[in-house]
Amino acid sequence: MVNLTFVSAEGRRTELSVPAGTSIMQAAVQNGVAGIIGECGGSAMCATCHVHIDPAFAAKLPPIEDMEEAMLDCAASPIDARSRLGCQIELGPDLDGLVVYLPETQQ
Repeated sequence: MVNLTFVSAEGRRTELSVPAGTSIMQAAVQNGVAGIIGECGGSAMCATCHVHIDPAFAAKLPPIEDMEEAMLDCAASPIDARSRLGCQIELGPDLDGLVVYLPETQQ
C-alpha cells in the first residue's frame, strides 16, 4: 500500500492508503476526493486531474511527457513548475507519503 495526502485549495487534507500501481487520479476518484474529476478516465485528454506535487517528491516522479505537458496548457486553473496530470503518475513505494495539492477548479 502507498500512502498519499490530498490537500484541497481550502487546506482540507484527505489521507489515503491505496495499492501500488494506482494513479493519483484513480486514487482520488475511487475514494471520492473532491477536486479531481478525471473525465477522460486516465488517458491524458482532459486535464481534469491537474495537481501540484509537493516539491519534496519532484525528483521521484517520472519526467513529464510531451502529451501531458500539452494537456496542462488546457487546465482550468493556473499551472506552475509543480503541475502534473494525476492520471500520468503511478504510485509506488518510492512515492509513499506523497502530498499533492489540488487547484481551485478543474472546470
